[in-house]
Amino acid sequence: MVTKLALLGAGRIGKVHARAIAEDKRAKLVAVVDAMPAAAQAIADGAGCRVSTVDAVEADPAIDAVIICTPTNTHADLIERFAKAGKAIFCEKPIDLDVARARACLETVRKTGAKVMLGFNRRFDPHFRAVRQAIDDGKIGTVEMVTITSRDPGPPPAEYIKVSGGIFRDMTIHDFDMARFLLGEEIVSVMASGSVLVDPKIGELGDYDSASLILTTASGRQCVISNSRRASYGYDQRIEVHGSLGSVSAENQRPVSIELATKDGYTRPPLHDFFMTRYTAAYAAEISAFIDNLEGGTPPSPTAEDGLIALTLADAAVRAAREGKAVTVSY
Repeated sequence: MVTKLALLGAGRIGKVHARAIAEDKRAKLVAVVDAMPAAAQAIADGAGCRVSTVDAVEADPAIDAVIICTPTNTHADLIERFAKAGKAIFCEKPIDLDVARARACLETVRKTGAKVMLGFNRRFDPHFRAVRQAIDDGKIGTVEMVTITSRDPGPPPAEYIKVSGGIFRDMTIHDFDMARFLLGEEIVSVMASGSVLVDPKIGELGDYDSASLILTTASGRQCVISNSRRASYGYDQRIEVHGSLGSVSAENQRPVSIELATKDGYTRPPLHDFFMTRYTAAYAAEISAFIDNLEGGTPPSPTAEDGLIALTLADAAVRAAREGKAVTVSY
């Protein structure tokens, strides 16, 4: 049986998912929807499928699931719509920028019993998964501290900042999910400090471009997160987990992993230049996992609930940075 999918959103992340679907013989992209007809047609031509509409996809019983890659402010409405239509759903993070709206959306998901998977792709990165596997295998004993470094090569344009929800909801939200993935316990307290060190325009828009956070669980486990909208040396993505018996870490990745030694010293190639190349394998793996869930009838993961928790942590970080004190998280 081939799983038939519809892609909603033909932007850059939509293109990534279209490629991932094309590489999986168990699935077929049958329809593409986008407000920009030319963008939808470009993907449709490459996939050999049709350009469609949300209404037509919703009404088509042959379509098993939808991949939602549309703007954030449409996510909750589309999740609810297709949950009621009886289709499985993969949606890019976040569910919404507002916790109350996200919570209402989850209520619809629960009532309909819809299968919803959230696009926290970093859980599927082979290097980060290997770190989690080392934890599960008991190699480092009991997890005590996690360190996450996540820095972009450069800031996004001002127009994006205006609709992003801010650095904690847009950028750190991935790190909140990764912290939960590695700590193995829920976070109960958030400390956050935000600064404007990269682009004054970001500050004028009420956001930060540099942030440091400390997350704490009920047992006292901690996660330290370092975020920046500027890393002159490339896309900086590292994690380290310290445990009672040792530590495990995932280093930065490069398009070419070589080391050159000469009389001038040791040099290595530059890092990946952004998430589109750094997380290529992760994007493919998460779509494969979504298809696994559909074929096997197993619950998807990360879930919509995971998305709500990450958003709740982002809200706590906003408050912590504004008030200059630790904030107790209320789920």
